[in-house]
Amino acid sequence: MFEEPVQLALSLPAVAITAGAVAAAAGLAWGGLSYCALWPASQAFGETLIAPKRPGEIALTYDDGPNPAWTPQLLDILARQNIKATFFLIGSYAARQAALVRQIAAAGHTIGNHSWHHPNLALTPAARVRNELVRTKATIEGITGKKVDLFRPPFGARRPEVLRIARSLGLTPVMWNSMTTDWSTTDPELIAKRLIAKIEKNWARGMAANVVLHDGSHETPEANRGPSITATKRIISRYKQTNKFVRIDEWLRHSANC
Repeated sequence: MFEEPVQLALSLPAVAITAGAVAAAAGLAWGGLSYCALWPASQAFGETLIAPKRPGEIALTYDDGPNPAWTPQLLDILARQNIKATFFLIGSYAARQAALVRQIAAAGHTIGNHSWHHPNLALTPAARVRNELVRTKATIEGITGKKVDLFRPPFGARRPEVLRIARSLGLTPVMWNSMTTDWSTTDPELIAKRLIAKIEKNWARGMAANVVLHDGSHETPEANRGPSITATKRIISRYKQTNKFVRIDEWLRHSANC
């Protein structure tokens, strides 16, 4: 008469272990997917351009512009130092700041696609992903008369379908290997210090440095980007005499990744 209860008691730990194993496996799977979708160095969902094996080179890149308050100041700094950079523009901002977009292009900087509204593309339906990229590409090309062939996913978030769509539009996906929280850090010296450490770490590994800073904000046009602008000056001052600043498109023929 004790057979059924005893059998049930014996089976409970197995059920508990099985449920725990499933939960652990699910957690690991989610963590793995998050890594593939968000970690800039991951190539698991598809190849992206990070940086070639060219230590001593720095690509200054700027996301979330154009911003009428901060982008002109940044352009003045870069012009005075004769440095060319890469700007990944939000399409809806570019449409409202066409004259500023033309100014960026006329100064010899490269302009890339940063989507229309800056959504998390890893979680965005494929049809909207395509619309975000097509609309931005067409808008910038219409303003500048120059082809847009670089794409940086907002937040770095991507999945295989996002990268396939980008490539079908002639866009090379671009990530980075040198970034800090310049969008929230108010101390420009700290921003510069953190980025310098990452730049030199990449050089020590035999790689060029692909640096991300922000001249705008996807959340609010009124965001203070003064710290990022000042940090740019610090980085240029440190490396201008001994190292080479390049645009991302100069690396397209040297697309070895981290």
